[in-house]
Amino acid sequence: MACEPGRQVPELWRALAPERWPLDPAQLPAGTALVGGAVRDGLLGRLNDRPDLDLVVPVDAIDLARRLGRRLGGSCVVLDQERSIARLVLQGWTIDLARCAGADLAADLTRRDFTVNAIALPLGGATPSNSNDAADLQLIDPCGGMQDLAARRLVAISEANLLDDPLRLLRGVRLACELDFAIAPATWELIGRHRQRITAVAGERVLAELERLAASPQGHRGLRQALEAGLLQPWGASDGSLPQLALLGARRPEACGLTPTEATWALPLARLAAVLDGRTLAGLRASRRLQQRCERLRLWHGRLRQTATPAAGLSLEALDEAERLPLQRQLEEDLPALLMQLEPEAARLAMVRWRDPADRLFHPRPPLDGRRLQQLLAIAPGPRLGRLIDHLTLERAFGRLGGTAATQTAEMADRQVAEEAVAAARLWLGRQDDRREPDPRRD
Repeated sequence: MACEPGRQVPELWRALAPERWPLDPAQLPAGTALVGGAVRDGLLGRLNDRPDLDLVVPVDAIDLARRLGRRLGGSCVVLDQERSIARLVLQGWTIDLARCAGADLAADLTRRDFTVNAIALPLGGATPSNSNDAADLQLIDPCGGMQDLAARRLVAISEANLLDDPLRLLRGVRLACELDFAIAPATWELIGRHRQRITAVAGERVLAELERLAASPQGHRGLRQALEAGLLQPWGASDGSLPQLALLGARRPEACGLTPTEATWALPLARLAAVLDGRTLAGLRASRRLQQRCERLRLWHGRLRQTATPAAGLSLEALDEAERLPLQRQLEEDLPALLMQLEPEAARLAMVRWRDPADRLFHPRPPLDGRRLQQLLAIAPGPRLGRLIDHLTLERAFGRLGGTAATQTAEMADRQVAEEAVAAARLWLGRQDDRREPDPRRD
């Protein structure tokens, strides 16, 4: 049941559905409290079926996680030895346990990032089998988080808390985007004032936040906010990507003919590529593959902008064959991420072709591989063979090679393709030889 701010704790308890948890709250020590996102999202009515559980415990959290893991068949990962924070992975659930920091739970909560994350539900003696036990539970809210939840407002607890982990500057933008909250003016001012501090954070952590931000429904708005706050420029991002981001709203994939499954990966990728180039991603310790994917999307989007006309806008057809083939090769897997920058009608037509694995332009292949060409033409491996394969691939992609009648058997079709490819290869090789023929004349 969805629980709006101000509803009774028993309703929140039912929304949390502790009977589905992989451990009984009674197995936790007295004084344990549920904090953070699960409480916040339960109050907002946006809990998923398997929320991450963040627990504050009055004992050594690492030792507790290890004991629970052994008893219940889970695995324990130490997240912070000094502050006694551990993660218990149990039956597909993620449970983070942290030793209470400060004199009591209220003191622990005041050390957190934002007021809406500083609400706790002490578990007391409640059990999942009896929801009436929750009647005695009370929320602990020392920072006014309930009021900010009701106002849909993201408020930093303090400047010092933000700077304790500068990633919180970017996390605030991401949370506001995911929750569709407004960032309080004073908090926004703090984020902008300390934007350079983001460079003190490990690149991998920054990238993880950006990937979550890009994947959220309003991720284009969140990335724009991150740029406006100056959080990405210290890593090398530029302001010039704002027009591209403006197109990449939550409804753009459907308008351009993408299925929900396709949009799940293509939209975040397009948003990241709009903001981050390969050099910036390298600084963020992104994988080489992600660097390459974003660089290629940026390269070809830039080229399409150069060939665009006021009447047609961006168009794949504006490229000549010598450019179109490399585009199709380099973006064979990621083309939907580029198509969302085109006019929707053109994008939808291109998506139909992209989904057809037999489409020779959208999935270009040579009619014969290099080994077969070596056998049939006695050509040595090397750059010349590579150029020949490129030529035959282009001829096939644009329909000048490899056409077969519908009535032909597969064997007949393969034989005809091979014959046509060999003939075309010999013609191309002959032209190359003619170009290398020295001029017998002397001055």
